[in-house]
Amino acid sequence: MRTAFEEELSNLHVRFSEMGMMVNESILKSVSAFVNHDKKLAQEVIEADKMINKRETDLEKTSFELIALQQPVTSDLRMIVTVLKASSDLERMGDHAVSIAKATIEVKGNERIPEAEELIAQMGDHAKQIVEDVLNAYVKEDSEKAEQIAKEDDVIDDFARRISDLCIIKMKENTETIVGGTSYMLVASYLERVGDYATNICEWIVYLKSGHVVELN
Repeated sequence: MRTAFEEELSNLHVRFSEMGMMVNESILKSVSAFVNHDKKLAQEVIEADKMINKRETDLEKTSFELIALQQPVTSDLRMIVTVLKASSDLERMGDHAVSIAKATIEVKGNERIPEAEELIAQMGDHAKQIVEDVLNAYVKEDSEKAEQIAKEDDVIDDFARRISDLCIIKMKENTETIVGGTSYMLVASYLERVGDYATNICEWIVYLKSGHVVELN
């Protein structure tokens, strides 16, 4: 009985990690679609989100079933709760990737701000790396690494400020950039939220190891 439960728990662990990789790919593709004005790639991100949402629902269902039917001990319960909560954070990251993809499709106006697009590309790379590092910390149950990763969210926040400041300057200089500039600021805000949810997952990794809920960053 215990062996069967351990297999189910291991499968839950693997499926969460797979969901994380799906979300990270969506973030990468959505930013690439936006800065390269690739509406086809943006549509792929929107379609792929259905699978991410389904995975989150499946993980939630399995988590509740394991809690109700298996009556897990404390350490196992923490892992199930971590997956339950962190998968919700991953799903929200996926939603923001979709928002970036939709901004790609809906963007209007011919006057672009190349400097802002370059910053968004860099911000996207950093956000992707943070999510990748968070997933690695989860797999290794490395709470110290998770605490270090959470501090990287300051870099994401700084990118958002720089993009916002730049766009405001450019929009004041040339009103033709207002539509495009607004889109850049929105995309930066979506990536900023991705960083916030990554920090949430860091907090759940710390909980997984210690049993204590802490607020990082």
